[in-house]
Amino acid sequence: MYLTPKRTRLAYSFAMRRLFALVALAAIALMATAGAAPRAAAANIVIITMDGLRWQEVFGGAERSLLGNDEKAIVGSASYRRFWKESAGERRAALMPFFWSVVATQGQVFGDASRGSRSHVTNGLWFSYPGYSEMLAGVADPRVDSNDKIPNPNVTVLEWLNGLPAYRGRVAAFGAWDVLPYIVNAGRSRLPVGAGYPPVPKPASERERTINDLADDLPPIWDGAPLDAPIMQAALECLRTRRPRVLYVMLGETDEWAHDGRYDLYLDAAFRSDRFIRRVWDTIQRMPAYANRTALVLATDHGRGATNADWTDHGRKVPAAEDTWMAVMGPGVPATGLRASVTVTTSQVAATVAALLGEDFRRAVPAAAPPLPGVTPER
Repeated sequence: MYLTPKRTRLAYSFAMRRLFALVALAAIALMATAGAAPRAAAANIVIITMDGLRWQEVFGGAERSLLGNDEKAIVGSASYRRFWKESAGERRAALMPFFWSVVATQGQVFGDASRGSRSHVTNGLWFSYPGYSEMLAGVADPRVDSNDKIPNPNVTVLEWLNGLPAYRGRVAAFGAWDVLPYIVNAGRSRLPVGAGYPPVPKPASERERTINDLADDLPPIWDGAPLDAPIMQAALECLRTRRPRVLYVMLGETDEWAHDGRYDLYLDAAFRSDRFIRRVWDTIQRMPAYANRTALVLATDHGRGATNADWTDHGRKVPAAEDTWMAVMGPGVPATGLRASVTVTTSQVAATVAALLGEDFRRAVPAAAPPLPGVTPER
C-alpha cells in the first residue's frame, strides 16, 4: 500500500512508541528477574565472641535444672528472679534482650536446633584455641591442637584485612585471654592487641591509662583470663577515639564461670555480654562514619556439655561441645531472623567477615570455608 508523507510520519510515530513500550516492559521484566539492586557492602565491621556460651541458653534461656537442687533456694535466688520465665522465648529474651529484640529481628541467627538449624566447629577438638583459629582463619588446622601460647601458623582474616591498603592500621583486637596475641600472631601481623594485661596495649590518653589501672586493681580470679569489664571499656574507647574499621572483641567470663560450676554467674556474664553488644551498637549509631555502615558478627568458639553432669566442660570427651551458634546483622544482610533447615560451621566466619566488607578472603586462602549462605552482599 502506498503511504502518503502524513501516513508515513504516523506509522513511524506508532512504531517508535511501540518500541519504547517494549523496551520499558523488558526493563521491568529484568528488574523483576534480578530483584533489587545489589546489596551494598559494609564500610566497617565489629566481631564479638562469647567464649563457650552454649546454644542452649542462647535459644532457650536459663535451664531450671542447672539453677540448683533446692527448690526453695532456687525460687529465692537472684538468677531465678532475673532470668526464669515460663516460656523459652521469654527466658531467652530476659537473658539476652538486645540479641533477641534487635539482632534476631534485623539480622540472621544460626544454630537453633528446634528449627533444624545447626552450627558447629569442624576441628574435632572442641576447645578454645582451635576454635578461634578455625573461626578467624577459615579452616581447621591439625597443627593447632592445644591452648599453648604458640604463634598461629595461619593468617587470620584480621591480619589479611590489615594487609589491605583500605584497612591498614585500622584493625584492632581486644580479648579477655592472654592467648589472643598468639591466635592472631601479633608478632607477624603487627596487630594491636589488648589481651587484658593490659587491656589497652599502648595507652595514649588519660582515659586509656585509667582503664589499664582499673584492670590492675581488679582481683586476678583466673590465670591468664581477666574479667570482661576492662576489655569492654578498652574496646569501646578504641571505637570512640581510634575509629577502627575492623574491631574484634573476645569476651571470656561465660567460659570461666561455667568451668567453675557457677551457673548463676555464667548467666550473669551472658547478660552483661549482651548489654555490652547493645552499648557497642548504640555507640555506632551515634557516629556518622559508622551508623548504617557497620556490620556486626556474633559467635562462640565452642559449645559445652548438654547435661547437668557435663555442662561445665567441653573438649573431645564432651560430644555436645561441637555445637555452637552465630549471628550476623548489618548493611545488606536480609532480615530473615532465625534461619531454619541449614547447617553452618565456625570456619565460615572468616570469609563472612571479609564478604560483609565486600572483600574475598578465599582468594588469599582458597582452603577457607565459604561465607555463610544468604547473608553477604552480592558480588
